[in-house]
Amino acid sequence: MYSDLSRPPLPRAIRGGPGWRVEVVATTGSTNADVGDRVRGGEAPGLVLVAEEQTAGRGRLGRSWVSPPRAGLHVSALLTMAPSPWVPLLAGVAVARTLRDDAGLTPRLKWPNDVLVGDRKIAGILAEVVDGFVVLGIGLNVSTRAEELPPDRPATSVGIEGGLTDRATLLRSLLRHLAAGATKVDYLSLCDTVGREVDVHLPGGEVVRGGASAVDDDGRLVVDGTPYAAGDVVHLR
Repeated sequence: MYSDLSRPPLPRAIRGGPGWRVEVVATTGSTNADVGDRVRGGEAPGLVLVAEEQTAGRGRLGRSWVSPPRAGLHVSALLTMAPSPWVPLLAGVAVARTLRDDAGLTPRLKWPNDVLVGDRKIAGILAEVVDGFVVLGIGLNVSTRAEELPPDRPATSVGIEGGLTDRATLLRSLLRHLAAGATKVDYLSLCDTVGREVDVHLPGGEVVRGGASAVDDDGRLVVDGTPYAAGDVVHLR
C-alpha cells in the first residue's frame, strides 16, 4: 500500500516498445548493481529494471542518488551497443528529448551527461561496462519536492518545473528515445557547456579553468585546447 496519492506506483506491466523487457520492483539498493548481477548470470540485452525506491543509488564520481519512494524514475537498461564513451552522453539526449516532448520542459545538457533545467540538475546518468555489455543507469527527479532535494547542490524535478509527472508516460518515452538513438550533432545542439568559461574539477582534485571549445570524437571536453575525459564541470558564465 501507499499513502501519498500524488505518487502512485508504476504499473507492474509496462510495454517499453520493441526490444525492451521492462521489470518493475518495489525497492532495491541499486538497479545498476542488480542488472550487472543479471549480466553475470547470462541475462540478454534489452532488460530494463525500474525500482520504485533505491536505497543505495549511485551517480558519477562516486556520488549517491537519493529519492523518496515513487518520486522519480530509477532505471537501468542493458544495452545491445558496444561500450563507448559516447553512450552516456547520447543517453542524455534521450532524457532531454523525453522532458521536452512529454513533460513540456526545456532541458539542456552539461558535459558529460547531467540534464539541467535552468541551472539545476534534474537527471543524472551512469554507464558501466559489465562483461562487455553496457549497463545504463538513469535517475530522473519527477515529483520530488524542494525540501527532498539535496541541499549541497542545485537540483530540481519535473513537478517543481511544472511539467507532466506521469512516470509511466515518461518511462515509455525515455525507452522510445533510447531506442531511436542520437548523434554527436544532436548532443552538441543540447549541450550548454561548449562555448562557456568553466571550471573542471578533475578526479585527482585539481581544478582547471578555461574556455570549453568542443567535445571531441572520444567524448572528451576540450578546454583551452586540452581534452579531459572525466571531471565535474561548473559553468562560470
